[in-house]
Order: sequence, then C-alpha cells, then structure tokens
Amino acid sequence: MGKVVVTGGSGKLGRACVKDLLGHGYEVFNVDRAAPAERVCPFILADLADFGQTVDAFSACPGEKAQRGDFDAIVHLAAIPAPHLFTDAVTFENNTLSTYNVFATAYRLGIKNVVWASSETVLGLPFDTSPPYVPVDEEYVGRPETAYSLSKVVGEEMARQFCRWDAGMKIIGLRFSNVMEPRDYERFAGFQKDPAIRKWNLWGYIDARDAAQAIRKAVEAPLKGADVFIIANAETVMTQSSAQLMKDAFPDVPVKKKLTKNETLLSMEKAKRVLGYKPQHSWRKEVE
Repeated sequence: MGKVVVTGGSGKLGRACVKDLLGHGYEVFNVDRAAPAERVCPFILADLADFGQTVDAFSACPGEKAQRGDFDAIVHLAAIPAPHLFTDAVTFENNTLSTYNVFATAYRLGIKNVVWASSETVLGLPFDTSPPYVPVDEEYVGRPETAYSLSKVVGEEMARQFCRWDAGMKIIGLRFSNVMEPRDYERFAGFQKDPAIRKWNLWGYIDARDAAQAIRKAVEAPLKGADVFIIANAETVMTQSSAQLMKDAFPDVPVKKKLTKNETLLSMEKAKRVLGYKPQHSWRKEVE
C-alpha cells in the first residue's frame, strides 16, 4: 500500500494508528522522542522541534540509502497532547515549531500526503463560553482558549499556506476528540453522577481504534489542499440523553437537529461524507 512515517507513534493514538496501518498492508516507520513499549515497526528517536532532525528522519526509510521523498505519506501525531501539561510558552513553541518542521520537510522532500492531529479544542473548549450551536461543526471560525489550542489553530493556518504554495499537496487536520482506549472506559461510570465533569467538551470522546480508522481514511482520500474534520465517536460518554444534557448545561444554545438519545454533539457529518469515516466502537459495549 505504501510507506508511511508516523510521528508520535509511541503514544496512545500513535500506537493505535501504527497497528491499524500495519493491519491494512502499509509499511510503517515510527518517529518519536520516546521509544515504543513494544516495537512492531522500525523506529527512529528524533526531536521534531529540531528542523535538521526532522529532515533527516523523513529523508529515507531507516537503514536505507537516502532518497528524496522516499515516504508516500506522513501522519503527524507527535505533540504535547493537552493543555497545562507544560507552561503555555513551552506548549505553544513545541507544537507550533514541530508542526512547521513536519510540513516544511514534506514540502521540501516532495511528500504530498500529510495527515496531522489538530484538536477539538479549536472549537472553543472548555466551553466556558457557550458554543454558537450544536452539534458543533467545522463551519465556524476557530476559538482557541489556551496556548495548546492556539498552536492547533496556527497549524491549521500553516497547512492552508503550504497547500497554497504547492497546489499538489494534501494536508488534512483531524480535530480529534478526547482519545480513549478500552481500559479507559471503566472510568465512565464516574461521569454519570455529575454531567458537569464532562461538559468541557460536550461529553465527547473518540475510541483510539476509530481515530486510527479516520487517519487511514484521510491518508487514502483522493483530495488536494488543506482541510479539517472533526473526529469523534457517534455517542456521548453519558447515559443521560444529549437533549437533556444540553437543556441543563446550555439552555440558550440552538440545537440544529433532532438528537437521538445519546447522539454526539461533535458533528461527524463532514468526516462521514468526505472521508467515509464510520466509528465502529462504543464504550457501552466495552463495559457490558
């Protein structure tokens, strides 16, 4: 199917992505600042905030003679993964610079297919200010509320400009919801006592395996230019109905459609329509 370099392949989402790509016939190469717990594909230790290391890591497959544009696609997941893990300046610098280095290296090496991890936070999380409507979608301008979110908005703008410089490039940003592995679902029972615990992201989540599916669909999509897609699961993390959650927490926010009982409030319609994304996993089935 092709050679794909995955940055951050040692992390939660990266592990699922690597496994999914390998399972669908891709050659995968992991670039990360941390070694994977289990090595299932070739691995290079590199700091993507350093431009030279980025160029070197992407120039050729490990152990092979360097060839321009050796990889068919880049999946860029490496980043500080959430707000408030580091100081704001460190978070913004690391995420913005590493994303620039990845895009710039792809541009220089002639790698036309880039998929990267943007974030649901660009939608206005933690929604201390109410969203303009629900389900939230890709139609309104980003509302960064943290240095982390601002780094993702800057990344989305960089993608647009790189694709303007090279009309043959594709750079797809996936606005992932809160990534969960099956072992995380045991915590969901605790959310039910107080819906306010998960109000910050409209009670959304994304199973890591479905996130990996979305990445692969984006890699395979016959698109050009820069675009963004919200990637979430089809349901909320709550047993209470989505309509009631909105009535209690955001009574003045317009609801643009009739909601099914536990329907996600993070719209997947664009991802379903354009990428063919369809989530396969449910936390409810995992805890039954």
